[in-house]
Amino acid sequence: MKPSDPAQIAPITSHPAPDVGPGRTSLFEFDLASLTAEVEGMGLPRRTAPQLLKWIYEKGVTDFERMSDLSKDARAQIAARFATLQGTVIRHQVATDDTQKLLVEWASGDDEVPAESALRLAGTATDRQTETVMIPAEDRRTACVSSQVGCPVGCRFCASGLGGLDGNLTAGRIVEQVWRLGRLPGVGRVSNVVFMGMGEPLANFNNVTQAIRILNAEWGLGIGARRITVSTVGLPPAIRKLCTFEIPVTLALSLHAPFDELRRQIIPWAEYSTIEELLDACQEWFVKTGREITLEYIMLGGVNDRREHAEELARLARTMRANVNLIRYNEVAGVPYTRPRSDDVHAFQEVLRGKHVNVHIRASRGRDIAAACGQLRHEARV
Repeated sequence: MKPSDPAQIAPITSHPAPDVGPGRTSLFEFDLASLTAEVEGMGLPRRTAPQLLKWIYEKGVTDFERMSDLSKDARAQIAARFATLQGTVIRHQVATDDTQKLLVEWASGDDEVPAESALRLAGTATDRQTETVMIPAEDRRTACVSSQVGCPVGCRFCASGLGGLDGNLTAGRIVEQVWRLGRLPGVGRVSNVVFMGMGEPLANFNNVTQAIRILNAEWGLGIGARRITVSTVGLPPAIRKLCTFEIPVTLALSLHAPFDELRRQIIPWAEYSTIEELLDACQEWFVKTGREITLEYIMLGGVNDRREHAEELARLARTMRANVNLIRYNEVAGVPYTRPRSDDVHAFQEVLRGKHVNVHIRASRGRDIAAACGQLRHEARV
């Protein structure tokens, strides 16, 4: 039953506890081939690998003692070599629109930490926290996952990058977020995954693509490729690299401004590539994959929501196969932007429609628990 208070914290005991230990690797890190090699190297039968994956992904079991089709000796060997869950859910909130958010604290030792962040991470528990969100709809259950601890991009309107980047999440920790969201009350099977939480997914390319393989695989979570969206602020070399990725995911470009000067004001990383360079990479994506691009556009009241912005955005969108998602700015404490007026948003949309651009206004979900776009961040334990 949903808590009556939209920000009520669910009992921590209602979430599976982490399973950590020295010298052990989470099973969420492995694909079928690598896990098969591991178990064969331990002298266990080859069939042990698909058995383990079935227990975790199909049956949702992470306690090795409950894996009844494995021998007692095999379970003991497996428990000594492998772990399962690496995160601790320290906050679970439910919004009035049924959006659910988890604040997860990750065990130390396995996350990938940039050298410049190592000192900040040492002994600082809150720096290892990420948030992940379940967004329910009538015909889908969408997991919004984080790919990094913090974010290096530092978009001026976004809470995720206020503290900078503290590290990359491993593939297993990305997958674990989806696994946990799928076991929240009333969720059932996760149908869609969007890499729109904390972090820049293409700055953690190898871990994100490995996580996608696991999320997509029949032996994994079985989520269709076209139901997995990677959202990037725009790294042209990484977009071109993604063109060769074997799983045809959906690509979304966080554009947020149609002019380079304005984009640099609100997105610090925009100084590294122009809009023209970004759209050239996106055009290559379309040519090589046949998949159209989604242009995401956060609307900031009085900043990028005027008619001239809409007209230029329409021109850019029409240079390639693209659709546009308009997203109203969601308030972040200490950030000097305002949410645009509804009339301005709809007028902006009409300009785009008048230029024959496929455009939608995305609903802001979970605002009352700070789970909407741009609101995810580090939070202290309560």
